[in-house]
This record gives sequence, structure tokens and C-alpha cells, in this order.
Amino acid sequence: MALEGKPVGSERYYLVREDILPEALIKTIQAKELLARGEVKTIHEAVEQVELSRSAFYKYKDGIYPLSKLERERIVTISMDLEHRSGILSRVLAMIAGLEGNVLTIHQTIPLQGMANVVISVETSVMGETIAVLLDKLRRQDGVTRAAIVGQG
Repeated sequence: MALEGKPVGSERYYLVREDILPEALIKTIQAKELLARGEVKTIHEAVEQVELSRSAFYKYKDGIYPLSKLERERIVTISMDLEHRSGILSRVLAMIAGLEGNVLTIHQTIPLQGMANVVISVETSVMGETIAVLLDKLRRQDGVTRAAIVGQG
């Protein structure tokens, strides 16, 4: 999460002992683990089981991860400007999947003046190519007018 007045990408991270974390953060991790193990099928079931509100889960879910998971995974966030034409986003996603990148999130703005901004988070730990190669291939995709790394973890 960007700090007020700070540019995106300048977030600060801390390593914190579990016993001093607020209960809502611990329960968020517990709910995410239930979902990851397949013990529950929905977020509603997960938060109900750990006795956490859905609003708290959504507030914290993208900001807390077990350290062991972060050590194994490499997540990169890429911002792209795409022409508003049918199939461009699908081809971008297929290209990423072809490189064995795992798309975690996608956020697309409403197209304005024929362009839409898309921000995707990609797990790259099993990719056969470097992030630089991924970025180069994205930039060369038909309909992609800009692609830039905006975050990396």
C-alpha cells in the first residue's frame, strides 16, 4: 500500500513477529491458508471459520503474506496501456501463460480515447525467462503501447 504522499513503488516493508500482530492480520493469513489448502471453497466460508469480517479480510489480504511464501515466489506488477481492440488482453495473458507466468490479479480501467490501462500481478518463480524478457515480449505485442514494472516482490 502506498504511503500518503509517496509515489507508487516506494512502499516500505517490515518483518514482524506474529505475536505482536493485530488479530485481524493473523486471521487474514489463516483464512488465506484455508483457501490455499482447499479446506474451504469461498472467502465467506474462510472468514466465517476464522471469525473475521469480510471487510477486514479484503482490507488486508493483498498486504500480508507468510515469509516462507514470499521467499519461494517472485511477484511482479506490470502496468500496460492497451489499445481498445478485441482480443489484445487475451493475447497478452496467453503470452504470459506461455512463458509459465501465473497471473494473480488483473485490473483494467474503462477505455478512454481508444486506450485502457491494465495492471497485472504475475508470479514469476517458475518462468523460464527473465522479467526483462517478459517485459520486452509484452512491449512487442500487437496493441500494447506501453509496459512497465511498477512493483516487484
